Amino acid sequence: MKNLVFVFALFFSIYSFSQGVYEDERYVPETDPLVLEKLDEWQGKKFGLLMHWGTYSQWGIVESWSLSPEEYSWCERTKGVNPNDYFAYKKEYEGLKNTFNPVKFNPDKWALAAKNAGMKYVVFTTKHHDGFTMFDSKYTDYKITDSGTPFSSNPKANITKEIFKSFRNQGLWTGAYFSKPDWNSEYYWDPKYPPMDRNVNYSPEENPEKWQKFVDFTHNQIMELMTGYGKIDILWLDGGWVAKASKSEIIDWFTGTLHNDNQAYLKHRMVNQDIKMDELVVKAREKQPGLIVVDRAVHGKNQNYLTPENRVPEKTLPYPWESCIISGGGWSYTPDAKYMSGREGIHMLIDVVAKGGNLLLNIAPSPEGEWQQGAYELLEEYGDWMKVNSSAIYNTKPIAPFKENNICMTQNKDGNVFLFYLVQETENHIPSEIIVNSINPKKGTKITMLGSKKRLKWVKLKEGFKVLIPKELRDNLPSKYAWTLKVEAIN
Repeated sequence: MKNLVFVFALFFSIYSFSQGVYEDERYVPETDPLVLEKLDEWQGKKFGLLMHWGTYSQWGIVESWSLSPEEYSWCERTKGVNPNDYFAYKKEYEGLKNTFNPVKFNPDKWALAAKNAGMKYVVFTTKHHDGFTMFDSKYTDYKITDSGTPFSSNPKANITKEIFKSFRNQGLWTGAYFSKPDWNSEYYWDPKYPPMDRNVNYSPEENPEKWQKFVDFTHNQIMELMTGYGKIDILWLDGGWVAKASKSEIIDWFTGTLHNDNQAYLKHRMVNQDIKMDELVVKAREKQPGLIVVDRAVHGKNQNYLTPENRVPEKTLPYPWESCIISGGGWSYTPDAKYMSGREGIHMLIDVVAKGGNLLLNIAPSPEGEWQQGAYELLEEYGDWMKVNSSAIYNTKPIAPFKENNICMTQNKDGNVFLFYLVQETENHIPSEIIVNSINPKKGTKITMLGSKKRLKWVKLKEGFKVLIPKELRDNLPSKYAWTLKVEAIN
């Protein structure tokens, strides 16, 4: 019976991991003082931009996932001349390099839009799992700057460098998304063998020399980014199944076989893929002191913050975290994508920040190198709201209970508390009275609405307090979608 209970517990643990549930994942705190300082600063930035972009944008598919021979409906092969012939499909997919020519690429326009929206950092896909590098790597010909790629003759051909330069010029931090697996590398997917799934298609332990070549290849490419692309603030690593095994053992739910924890778990296979991450992080921080490293979904000291994917946790979490969220369509370019509304986007940002997290919002450029109009319109909505309310977002922390009905809460280091009244879809005006039960201001506390200098009257209740909103303010509200009350600390 004990074994059965253990197996069921393990099953739900694996299921939760596969669903991207991180709340119960163990976290190993950082010890490097420079990283801790930077991580604290990052937590105050609250709002960032993620961009998935590569040759796959020409097909409007789920990034490079269709190259992996796994049967998932969300990444099935539907494009190309013969999607049912895997090897023909892979060849045609890799041939997209020969037609990728984003001549409308203008990173200055993106950076300005992100800054005006209130974003404080960018994370860009320098390489996805397909191995196509959006930077000028000397370790591969499968790259944006190769002569076989038409965009290679463009003055802005080194796309990663241009994006980082433009965003830095607008005062944003830069982060490099980098895929640890590389499905184009002969040292990861040996062409002598067919790929079975997303994992390496041979045994690294039985082929140590070949695996070491892949480790060296990966380290070399990351060090190119750390040395030739200016100041890098975040190294955001994807492909958590590429990881070293730990000593603890777990049972494979499907086979009953004992395996090492933190090996890549996928269907019936677990593969020990030691990429020597500890060594890599030391080398990277020698070039980029204080570098934040996010080795996603790999338990250990190299995951400086956790990244719930396309979801917002239900509660505050006891470690640094960031929800990466699709703004419209998919992670990669989707023709005629429908973007979230300004109300949805702003409420999501408030919800994330009230729970102590950061929001990393994904926008996917087109094959021509443009953002869709819906993305710009969404960022304009953010910008209009942040002009009034950003002081309640940046450099704030949660305050219990973080939300009461439709009111979210934050506090800053000065002791000021901010109450966000989330406007419901059916509401046209703020009510004349707002009651908050979980906060108890001291006598004489000044309460205002951000965007207005008028001091608001309030009344202490048996539990909490009531704020009175005068008609002249209700008729001239300073922002849309959410209104923020500032409860000032009494020194």
